[in-house]
Amino acid sequence: MSGDASSATPDAPAPQRGFLTRLGHAYLDDWTSSSSTAPAAPAPERRGTPAPLNSPPFPSADWPIGGTVVIGAPDYNTYPLMTAINGAKSRIKTYGWFDIGYNASTSNQGKFANAPAAYDVIPNSIQLDQAALYFERLPDTVQKDHFDWGFRLTSLYGLDYRYTTAYGVFSQQLLKNNNTYGYDPVMYYLDFYLPHIGQGTDIRVGRYISLPDIEAQLAPNNYTYSHSLLYTVDCYTQHGVNVTTKLSDHWTVQGGVSGGCEAAPWTKYAKLTGNACAGYTWHTGGDNLYFCANSLNSAKYSYNNISAYYLTYYHKFNATWHTDTEAWYQYERDVPNLCYGLNPCISYGANANVGANAGEITGPSLITGANGAQCNPLATHCYAPDFAAVNYIEHEWNNHHTSLTIRNEFVNDLKGQRTGTATLYSEHMVGMNYWIGSTVTFRPELRLDHSYDKPAFDAPTNGAPTKTTQLTFAGDLIWHF
Repeated sequence: MSGDASSATPDAPAPQRGFLTRLGHAYLDDWTSSSSTAPAAPAPERRGTPAPLNSPPFPSADWPIGGTVVIGAPDYNTYPLMTAINGAKSRIKTYGWFDIGYNASTSNQGKFANAPAAYDVIPNSIQLDQAALYFERLPDTVQKDHFDWGFRLTSLYGLDYRYTTAYGVFSQQLLKNNNTYGYDPVMYYLDFYLPHIGQGTDIRVGRYISLPDIEAQLAPNNYTYSHSLLYTVDCYTQHGVNVTTKLSDHWTVQGGVSGGCEAAPWTKYAKLTGNACAGYTWHTGGDNLYFCANSLNSAKYSYNNISAYYLTYYHKFNATWHTDTEAWYQYERDVPNLCYGLNPCISYGANANVGANAGEITGPSLITGANGAQCNPLATHCYAPDFAAVNYIEHEWNNHHTSLTIRNEFVNDLKGQRTGTATLYSEHMVGMNYWIGSTVTFRPELRLDHSYDKPAFDAPTNGAPTKTTQLTFAGDLIWHF
């Protein structure tokens, strides 16, 4: 009988899409839904104060804190690769990005003539800065019912391995061969979440990014393509154990031990190093003050064996404007003097860190990859401090697709032990972030660096710097997967 339901032809099953088709649709959905008039998906459950920022266009929704997951915050991220693999239904994820950078610079005399500016260190070039691949599982710190765990394994290849390498972890690529490109397993750690200690406690064990700083080595975690001088010369990664406890919506405290900065625990340069940090948040998450003694040890000269103290302040003005400010003091003791027996001292610059009489200095002697200092010619060793301050002003518009960054900083490398030149620096930058959905980022910038006491830029290979001022126009394209 015509129209009888029993005679209707059942609908054919929907055809199964292949992996590449699913991946392509994941990108198309990301690029189109974010600019449509459809209502936004409900925010995931969160414990504590509201997230102060929008991400994108900013690197994260929360104020930066290192050595831990943000306790009480959910996993906000979805990734095209995981969507294509299993519809983003698993807690174990794999994702990453490609980061291609370029710059045009007034420096041109040596291969790394833009130094000590970073990461666009090779002037007038296009470079593969980062190809990164993550495997991770984040612990669920929103709940307070049960123990949970997580892990992260991050592989990095590209020019930027120069700013993550730790002595004893494939470090021959940089310290022996000075390869332009290299590989670094920049993070490998376990997280253990204990919900009943305070408002939640995270124990991190392994290799992790050092705790303080507005900036981070991994490209999507940074406001800008280039990095401040302040960030370029401090501690990058540590191998150790760090404990973070959220005491309340206002207070978070941290403590830990490591083998020091950029020195694997199994190497001769490892030094037992402590850290102690505390963060205070108020104005419903809109303000945060974070103090961190990141490296507590003897600070006696070794491979990047610095003592360092940081104070960072984050302030949200309104829905579209915020500012970040960081200041520090750090030092090493008993640093070999590159000027020993030289008057005047002519040994300075990132590519000329060899004193004519340095071979005579013992106890301790000069270490490959660890700068000496420029001190009184009568001394074999000296105390080498530096201090710095940097400020970011941030503004977003265009429905969370675009942001403006203004960065100003001063760094005083009193003995040249961090940058290779004993001088006061200033750096001023204006940049923009433009996002296509949440998967493609373009970050152009204009930057002016100046050294006040002597030339610090445009050093020919194995020669001293020739310029006190450097102007760069740079940028990068990050493709997330």
